[in-house]
Amino acid sequence: MHTITHALGTVFQPIFHLFGWIMAFFYGIVPNYGLAITLLTIVIMGALTPFTVKSTKSMQAMARLQPEIKKLQAKYKGPENRALLNEEMMKLYREEGANPIGGCLPLLLQAPFLFILYSVIKGLSNQVLQNGVLIAHPNYIPTNSKMFHNLVLSHGKIDVFGMDMSLKLFSHHASTAAAIPFYGIVLFAVGLQYFQMAQLNRRSMKAGQEMSGQQKMTQRFMPILFAYFYMVIPAAVVLYMVVSSVIRIITQDVMFRTGVVTTGKPVERELPAANDSKTSTSKPAAQPRAKNKRKRKDR
Repeated sequence: MHTITHALGTVFQPIFHLFGWIMAFFYGIVPNYGLAITLLTIVIMGALTPFTVKSTKSMQAMARLQPEIKKLQAKYKGPENRALLNEEMMKLYREEGANPIGGCLPLLLQAPFLFILYSVIKGLSNQVLQNGVLIAHPNYIPTNSKMFHNLVLSHGKIDVFGMDMSLKLFSHHASTAAAIPFYGIVLFAVGLQYFQMAQLNRRSMKAGQEMSGQQKMTQRFMPILFAYFYMVIPAAVVLYMVVSSVIRIITQDVMFRTGVVTTGKPVERELPAANDSKTSTSKPAAQPRAKNKRKRKDR
């Protein structure tokens, strides 16, 4: 595992330095770590906005297709019809421009950014042993930047209103009271994800749409999974997730209000005709020509 992490770190080194430079640039304008992380998040989410739009459209298309999907599932029951069901489902997705895994796209895209930010934040609080004394030596940011200078003075502490954002939820805190903000930011991050999903659900329900079982399961368990990650990553990375969730909520609201994405009515179409050659098991009817031959012989 360590070898894989080291290899990934080597590949991502230029990206780590890019993100560190952007963060140091924002910090140089307004010397606040929380604001620098927020501005960096806005830049990242701006680049991911087209994917957010595409994902939201796909989720709404899947919701509109649920009545037709249920009809196909009822028509092609049993393992012997599984291939036909899959063929008709894929045809339906193509015709309506839906993608069954499109709703998971934002979550999948978050993964590399979580890894990058985790590595950059860990690098900012890096310490080295010099003359028998541990001193701060931040990585990935210019050594002549204001952020580098202040991190050295604070011994690698990423101080945001008295909260060291380089620490995790279960890191060693000075007191129980000092740990409370870390619990608060984790709970707030999880709550925002549930709110974002509820926002989409309310719009679907108003349009008379029903969410697929896969989407329901994703909405139910993904925030719980992310809650675990929030507990084991630095608070600075959790702050990134908080800001990104807020931006996504606002983006989705704007998309629906401006008509870029619409809920629409559930799709209803005529089911494909059954293939009699594959589904019929009755015996073929008697041939009329054979009867005429027998009549001629009797004569």
